[in-house]
Order: sequence, then structure tokens, then C-alpha cells
Amino acid sequence: MAERPLSPHVTVYRWGYTMTLSILHRITGIALFLALVGFIAWLTAAAMGPGAYARAMIIMDSLPAELLIALALLALCFHFCNGLRHLAWDMGWGFERAQARRSAVVVIVVSVLAAAAVLYLLLRAGAA
Repeated sequence: MAERPLSPHVTVYRWGYTMTLSILHRITGIALFLALVGFIAWLTAAAMGPGAYARAMIIMDSLPAELLIALALLALCFHFCNGLRHLAWDMGWGFERAQARRSAVVVIVVSVLAAAAVLYLLLRAGAA
């Protein structure tokens, strides 16, 4: 069989912001799936009764679990904002280099601000 040309690989392209956000979008999708599994486990513990819920809350109140919840929240905000960016691209908006770079910055800034605001509201509500 004759040697066929291979399609370009990641090593062929110069690393860019659009590649980074695309890869992060996929990673946050996987992270959200794993967070959903944890959320379902927490709901299952709540449905099993007070004893199971108390044991689950011991785990959920730990610092590592709270950090994972904060990261899951950040992943959710980023995945949502970047999904809106992809929807805009599907409609043909924002393909120019300057527009794509600007939308990448907007996605990052809005994601971090939204996650910080929601986390603040959650922690503030929990303190009351």
C-alpha cells in the first residue's frame, strides 16, 4: 500500500489560546461528569437516611472535598461560558483573530468572576 499523508497533529501547529480553551473545555466536561457522580452519591446518601447522610457530610465538610467542589464550580462556569462561545462560532460570529482572542479573555474573566460570586454566596449562606 502506498504511503498516505497523515493529517496534521498537535505538534505541527503552533500552540494557541484557542487550542488551550478547546482542550480545557473537554477537560472540564470530564470533570463535570465526575462531579455529577459525586453529587449523585451525596443525594443517594441523603435518600438512605440520617445516618448515611451524616457520614457523607463528614466527607463533604473536609477541606479536600470543599476544594473539589470549588473546582467543580469553576469548571461548570468555564464550560458554560466557553459553550456559549462555541455557540457563537456555530452561528459564524467571532472567527477573526482579534475577536477570538477577545472572546477567550472574556470567557476566562467571566468564568472566574462567576465562580467566585457563586462560591461567595454559597459560603455566605452557609455561615448564616
